[in-house]
Amino acid sequence: MNGSLAANAVLLTGIRSGLGEAGCDVAVCVPAPYLAQCRDALGGSPVRWGGQDLSLHEAGAYTGEVSAAMLLDFGSRYVIVGHSERRTYHAETDAIVAAKATRALSAGLLPIVCVGETLQQREQGETAATVARQLGAVLAALSAEQAARIVVAYEPVWAIGTGKTATPDMAQEVHALLRAQLKEKGAAVADGVPILYGGSMKPDNAVELLAMPDIDGGLIGGAALKASDFLSIIRAC
Repeated sequence: MNGSLAANAVLLTGIRSGLGEAGCDVAVCVPAPYLAQCRDALGGSPVRWGGQDLSLHEAGAYTGEVSAAMLLDFGSRYVIVGHSERRTYHAETDAIVAAKATRALSAGLLPIVCVGETLQQREQGETAATVARQLGAVLAALSAEQAARIVVAYEPVWAIGTGKTATPDMAQEVHALLRAQLKEKGAAVADGVPILYGGSMKPDNAVELLAMPDIDGGLIGGAALKASDFLSIIRAC
């Protein structure tokens, strides 16, 4: 829940003007009120855009909700589902996340499906079981063809804004588990689904993280609010 029209204008102009030949997929996922600004600022550029959440419902009496069709109306390509903050603060269950991913795909959006463990779960040795449960709920709701069109993002919740850090090897270990789980859905799924790292990727650690074999990109938090930092990470990709 960041941004303003003025701050966004500076950020989006900076990203677009500094991007050059990206050589990788780049997108920004923004609060719904700013989708029109993204469309106007980024249209015709290599940068895509999308929402931070979507409704379970197609339309109707759901005050305050944002539907997939509304996101598409503004040219959105992506939508984040199951972000750790949605799971924590809005009590989103694995079943809700799976239903949102299905809704997004049915509408033609690409869902960025977030999974990750808390500090308590990590300290209790529950990392593998937690991420497997979270991703498994989504994969169980999808056909192999649908599953091949998602993006997965691993968020070690314990490493976000806590001062604790996950080493590249620690991140790779979980990404490898996720890749193996995707492979159970089919080789095309495992090979085609990007797995992003969402544990405070920054310019000073991006190169090392992205060197890992199963880390395909980043779900960038605070570093994406400054064009120069975001561009540095894009160059690392």
